[in-house]
Amino acid sequence: MVMQPVLEILAADDFVLWPVGEHESYGHLVLNGKLTPAEVGTAVMRIADCNDFEPEEEHGPCPTDPLGAFLHGLLTMPDLIAAGGFRVTDTTTGTVFVEPGCCNGLETWRDWLDVLDGTGHAHFGHDPTSTADRVGDTVRLTHDAYGTDGSPVTELPADQVRRLVTNAHQDVRDFLSLAGAWAEQHLPAHAAPVTAALARALDLASSP
Repeated sequence: MVMQPVLEILAADDFVLWPVGEHESYGHLVLNGKLTPAEVGTAVMRIADCNDFEPEEEHGPCPTDPLGAFLHGLLTMPDLIAAGGFRVTDTTTGTVFVEPGCCNGLETWRDWLDVLDGTGHAHFGHDPTSTADRVGDTVRLTHDAYGTDGSPVTELPADQVRRLVTNAHQDVRDFLSLAGAWAEQHLPAHAAPVTAALARALDLASSP
């Protein structure tokens, strides 16, 4: 069983602000410390695009240059998002038990800690509506709580889920370190604030 932090990707054929990889829309990019520079560029582009909203007036006027305008929301919005989440897959069968759905984000990864140590329940978006429920010393994972009777379900020891979450969290931290080095090379004038914004978007500003 593996838990991976994944970022929902949209195709960006016309993106020219920095090098990015080729990806089909609505696929997932697994985040870790082994991504190529183009994959890191894709991830940074996608996270910035997730936050490409017009900030409130108190965050200052939007820059007029294309790069500044694209990064403006990421660098000024108080609450950042990163579409995706922690995906759980049985590596032997390929069965996905948790698939981050629509409206779920990597910024909510601590919901897994709530499953283990808090309310004992979390859901991870919709279409599908994947859920995790603490039942005694086990965690029940359901691919789609509103799906048919054939929706994949499994139960794992809570200690195993805790290890999976710890490893996935480390993958996100490794990605952030890689992205920081990438930003120094590709966005030297914005490297520090972009790296700090990515940490906020991935909820890495504090320890688990």
